[in-house]
Amino acid sequence: MKIGFIGLGHMGSAMAGNLLKAGHDVSVFNRSPGKAESLLKLGADAAADIAGACRGEVVITMLADDAALAEVAWAEDGLIASLSRGAIHLSMSTISVALSERLTQAHQQAGQRYVVATVMGRPDMAAAAKLFIFAAGDPAAIDACQPLLDALGQKTSRVGPQPSAANLVKLTGNFLQAAIIEALGEAIALIGRSGMDRRAYVELLTSTLFTAPAFRIFGPLIADGAYEPAGFAAPLGYKDILLLRTAAENLRVPMPLVSLLHDRFVRLFAQGGERLDWSAIGGLATQDAGPPRALTTSSPSPAA
Repeated sequence: MKIGFIGLGHMGSAMAGNLLKAGHDVSVFNRSPGKAESLLKLGADAAADIAGACRGEVVITMLADDAALAEVAWAEDGLIASLSRGAIHLSMSTISVALSERLTQAHQQAGQRYVVATVMGRPDMAAAAKLFIFAAGDPAAIDACQPLLDALGQKTSRVGPQPSAANLVKLTGNFLQAAIIEALGEAIALIGRSGMDRRAYVELLTSTLFTAPAFRIFGPLIADGAYEPAGFAAPLGYKDILLLRTAAENLRVPMPLVSLLHDRFVRLFAQGGERLDWSAIGGLATQDAGPPRALTTSSPSPAA
């Protein structure tokens, strides 16, 4: 399949590499030069501009935020202007519901097709083609993209005909992960404050009731305070919490935990944590708890 791939960050580079390994004809473009070298060695073609990446049946975008994707979509030589009629824009970025709805309308007016296929997983899962994918859009268009999705992930779940549904599912998924990070951080802080072994506690949790990948990934990072290098940078997690909060406000759904997580990220950044993994918000509870103290069974006396 002849495709273009735009956005060669940690996730995008791994994903484009897997498409090449699966035998697809891939043209790659990144706004910052120099990120395509390893892919060129695998057989990718270097597109000189956005239009050069839009000459195939599908163009995939894997970009950091709304601003980056909007620039690529509506530039003079961007996706809307350059994709042929019937071609597919496969958006795999984590973006707002509102921008996804704008893209749906713009591609429809241009006679193009638009599919959203958001992903769950860190860079190591992307490299191993083990991502979980949430796809939404016209079923026939998703069918056309399925060979690409099969080369990128271990499972594709279809969540509806409206493309933006996949964006909302992804944002709620990241919200749940952030909530797990906060809860793990608080529990680990309490264990550490008592003088118990933090890592042994995490191993106990993740070998019994809490075996889900989020606990296995984030628990050790928080227990060890290992937030560098960032697998998913904290500013990206904060961006997703802001996008979810906007979606919740638009739908008039109160989400109190979103406000807590927002404040946790703001505190992390106030301490200079922009370069850390987003699991670093789970370490803030340990800072609040202070140094370990002996576990005691006595209770504080009630106030007079």
